[in-house]
Amino acid sequence: MKQSISKLVAIAAVAGGAANVAHAQSSVTIYGIIDTSINYTSKALLSSGSTNTGSKMSVDSGINSGSRLGFKGTEDLGGGLNAIFQLEIGYKADTGAFDGTNNGVANTNTLFRRLSVVGLNGNWGTVLLGRQTDAVFQYNQWTSVADFGGITGNVGHNLDRLEGTRVNNAVRYNSPTFGGLSGSILYGFGEVADSSSAGQAFGAGMQYVNGPLGVFTAYYQSKLNADATATSSDTATLVAGNGKAGDTAVKVFNLGASYQAGPARLYGNWSQVKQPLATTATVPSSGVLPSGYIIGGANNNKANIFELGINYALTPTLALISSVQRTNLNYAGTSNTGKLTQLNIGTIYSLSKRTDIYTVLAHLRASNTYNPGAEGTAAGMNNNQSVLTVGLRHKF
Repeated sequence: MKQSISKLVAIAAVAGGAANVAHAQSSVTIYGIIDTSINYTSKALLSSGSTNTGSKMSVDSGINSGSRLGFKGTEDLGGGLNAIFQLEIGYKADTGAFDGTNNGVANTNTLFRRLSVVGLNGNWGTVLLGRQTDAVFQYNQWTSVADFGGITGNVGHNLDRLEGTRVNNAVRYNSPTFGGLSGSILYGFGEVADSSSAGQAFGAGMQYVNGPLGVFTAYYQSKLNADATATSSDTATLVAGNGKAGDTAVKVFNLGASYQAGPARLYGNWSQVKQPLATTATVPSSGVLPSGYIIGGANNNKANIFELGINYALTPTLALISSVQRTNLNYAGTSNTGKLTQLNIGTIYSLSKRTDIYTVLAHLRASNTYNPGAEGTAAGMNNNQSVLTVGLRHKF
């Protein structure tokens, strides 16, 4: 009997130890993207403040997908609960330099500017803490961002957040999926004493996926922080000193859908961005609009951004891609309106599951607004600009 009891105790101890090992199972993954391209840009400004233009050849990083290095991991805590983390650095593959900007906003001291989160997940959903995007970044799989990435950024996606704009000091909850429907809520703390609204950010979104159909909607807003010059988000903000702490700087609404019809993925979306603190600027006698008359600039109080596109799988390894973006701009204190229209055509050829070559011809036309530059390679003038890109992208 004593021997039997001893054996049972020994088996129980081994089983308990095995269970503890199972609960403590963890994994860490190193991943990244290297995206480098050769670009020809027409009508690029010769220098800042100049009205003269010329053609430009360049080797650039992250024209389609931002070059990055990331670390992510999970630990099984038992009972269906997991601890998770993710850290992501941006860098410039063409020079090897640290990429300390996001949507034109400098973060020179931000190492993990792309992502820095820790959280818990289970069958009840996921909670994440740290610097992160709101839900609309996950929904960009239904938009041109999935094919063209940053190529469509300047014409509107940097402003409407579809490319992923980060929020500091944020808490985010992602729900489980119920019948194809899932949701997400984000709150960014301004961390200002005696003011819950200063620097505050809020985002919410939902998506519905049913076979070939994907539909999404999202809303986001952020407020000026304590010194009234910025918000907790990397979203482009208005002229320093315009407004006071706690004033709403930007409001964004997104609605879009995608449908897979055989080899063709068809998609379309609309975003509206309001900047309540926009101010009126005087147009110079030269007639050339200043940089304030730019999408997301200090004078733009409302932007409506429309998009249609298609990805057609010609073969299992070759996709033909095309999209058009149109942005209608309204300016504060004036009847002036501006328009940006960008046409994109290209191909994605997969050499393997991790490596592809992409080619894109993008043409951006600006009417009564400052030209931000097609693909972001170089700013243009108040007319039109074309960019031809051939890129090599490797994911690991």
